[in-house]
Amino acid sequence: MIQTFSADNFQTYCDLLSKKDKHLKAIINEHGYPPMWTRKQGFETLILTILEQQVSLAAAFAAYKKLKARIGAVTPAKILAMSNEELRECYFTRQKQVYAKELATAVTTKKIQLKKFSMLTDEEVREQLTSIKGIGNWTTDVYLMHALQRTDLFPLGDIALVNSLKENKQLHPHVTKEEMLTIAEPWRPYRTIAAMILWHSYIKKRNIKIEQ
Repeated sequence: MIQTFSADNFQTYCDLLSKKDKHLKAIINEHGYPPMWTRKQGFETLILTILEQQVSLAAAFAAYKKLKARIGAVTPAKILAMSNEELRECYFTRQKQVYAKELATAVTTKKIQLKKFSMLTDEEVREQLTSIKGIGNWTTDVYLMHALQRTDLFPLGDIALVNSLKENKQLHPHVTKEEMLTIAEPWRPYRTIAAMILWHSYIKKRNIKIEQ
């Protein structure tokens, strides 16, 4: 079954997690409910997520704004029409130029059909997206969580999430991935919401401003 969150149930899921876990409850008590971080489904969001790979959110958003200022709506046809130099001027690294064009080609040739993703399971979406050069599990997780609003992702490729988990659970600095997944196991099927609570803690503690 495909399970999603929305404005109608997001805080209810936060409350369910608070009853299961004292550390998540403490975050909500201190900082309030996390924002329901969502993005539009589609190609443009995937391009933004590619830009976010291995850089700060601020750096990625600066590149995204530069791209938008240059071409307006971000479509596969417009990305394919841009030269590498034009993409470089929008702060795309050499690798991300390749990734953006590979994604644009996959959409144009209908290798993937993004409009159908809402009907696919998480693993079916993952299989299709990770078949494209430059899109791995982290990028897929972010798209599933924020665009498709699936409830049960826990992307341990995300440094902020891992650091927040370590902070709030007072874990050993070298805790393993397997140990962290074991800690998150009781949060099923709402690990996405648990991740958002942990991100909320990370952002609030560091006074980070998030542009949408």
